Amino acid sequence: MAHFINDRAALVAEAVDGLVAGSGGRLARLDGDPSIRVVLRADWRADRVAVVSGGGSGHEPAHAGFVGPGLLTAAVCGDVFASPSVDAVLAGILAVTGPAGCLLIIKNYAGDRLNFGLAAERARARGLAVETVTVADDVAIPGAAQPRGIAGTLLVHKAAGFAAESGRPLAEVAQAARAAAAGVRSLGIAVSGCTMPGGAAEARLAPGEAELGLGIHGEPGIERIALPPAGDLARLMTARLAGALPQDGPLALLVNNLGGTTALEMQVLTGAVLATPLGARVRLLLGPAAAMTALDMHGASLSLMPLDAAMERALTAPTEVPAWPQAVPVAAPAATRPLPDRLDRGPAPAPSHDPAVAAALDALCGGLIAAEAELNALDARVGDGDTGTTFASAARAVLAERDRLPQAEPAALCRALADRLARVAGGSSGVLMAIFAEATGSGLAQGKGWPAALEAGVVRLQAHGGARPGDRTLLDALVPALQALPTGGLAAAARAAEAGAAATARMTRAATGRSSYLAAADLAGVEDPGAVAVARAFAALARA
Repeated sequence: MAHFINDRAALVAEAVDGLVAGSGGRLARLDGDPSIRVVLRADWRADRVAVVSGGGSGHEPAHAGFVGPGLLTAAVCGDVFASPSVDAVLAGILAVTGPAGCLLIIKNYAGDRLNFGLAAERARARGLAVETVTVADDVAIPGAAQPRGIAGTLLVHKAAGFAAESGRPLAEVAQAARAAAAGVRSLGIAVSGCTMPGGAAEARLAPGEAELGLGIHGEPGIERIALPPAGDLARLMTARLAGALPQDGPLALLVNNLGGTTALEMQVLTGAVLATPLGARVRLLLGPAAAMTALDMHGASLSLMPLDAAMERALTAPTEVPAWPQAVPVAAPAATRPLPDRLDRGPAPAPSHDPAVAAALDALCGGLIAAEAELNALDARVGDGDTGTTFASAARAVLAERDRLPQAEPAALCRALADRLARVAGGSSGVLMAIFAEATGSGLAQGKGWPAALEAGVVRLQAHGGARPGDRTLLDALVPALQALPTGGLAAAARAAEAGAAATARMTRAATGRSSYLAAADLAGVEDPGAVAVARAFAALARA
């Protein structure tokens, strides 16, 4: 797998340089030994308790990305998924610790415990006041002797950072961190492992499989499951977490992206979690955001913490750190507004039935639904892979409304179809279908017959869409089909549409749409998916 790196051995050092260079002067780093990679606040005056954390790299923005007022004073960066050395941790402590002392926040992994622990002892031997807090928030293994420290550690950072920024003494800062660590609980889910920079991707999961209860270093989850829909997954995960949390009272929730999950998926999962019984208790939400990642892992974790007044003040206190997922109150129920009155064009036409029209709608929609996978595969080669889904979704919406349509009134039928397509069909193909139906209905209302009305629809389609025959669009099948229709009927129209669609494979220039950004070599030999959709629609009508 390709990665944007220079030398794998220099990866972490170069990443630290990039972070500091892009911080606008907020951050600095220690210099003098390439194996010691410590990021610290550039404005630090050692006049308050210092809060230091860190660990292996690969979890960005944690840990160095959370250095700043109200969070960490310094972060110590190890190699990818490897604890920093004792000397590196000690250097970080010595660089930021003044008379007020230092708190070390340690994730509960053996390497971190040992290296941070020995560094703390050596700092104490130098006369510094140092306290340590170990975070063990993972609930994946019930009764585990050493639960892992995962994304919930970040909430401990915020609790300690707020207390330190408020000027509280070391004992109180440590107590705030220990209270947060005692309360927070986390659980992760993923559908893929992660890829080490410069290495090859590992495929250890079958399609449709997921790992529940995994850590943040690419290690397998405690349990493999068939990935359920997001709602069921949210109920499964929150049920596991509920057993490790108080049975009542408000909660804070961090929804963490493990690195490779899309924003759309994270938003769906967040909504699903908030819809669970445990989610109903959430009063503060952090995320969804990539906060403590595992490189490019396609997964997410949930961290929940009991929320009292002190913790709410800590989590909601502002910080200048750009990567920090700001806590927001959860609105229940979610805010909604009614649709504007002017969107409605008046009372819907009364339903009516025409057996021939009903059969034509069934055939047309059935043909587009059957072609969904074929059209998506074509579009994946020249576009964004959704043409089949766009047409099939529109077809399903029309079928769902079929018996409520004015089938016996052609003009009203076309306008009713345009209304539905405009609301449910996505992308340019969807709105083009709506324009075509609307303009055809207007032609019928003016007294034109079907062929002339359809031609009027094509004229408006070209006017709004900006394409012409020969531009490698659905018009290359639609125009010849409509030209053949008056004399040859549907069979001739279907043949003309098929020939028109086939001709697009020889067109190496597209005038509109995403295909217009592709090179000729990428278009050669590939039929335009919109034209193929038109051909499949006419073929279905001809068969019926």
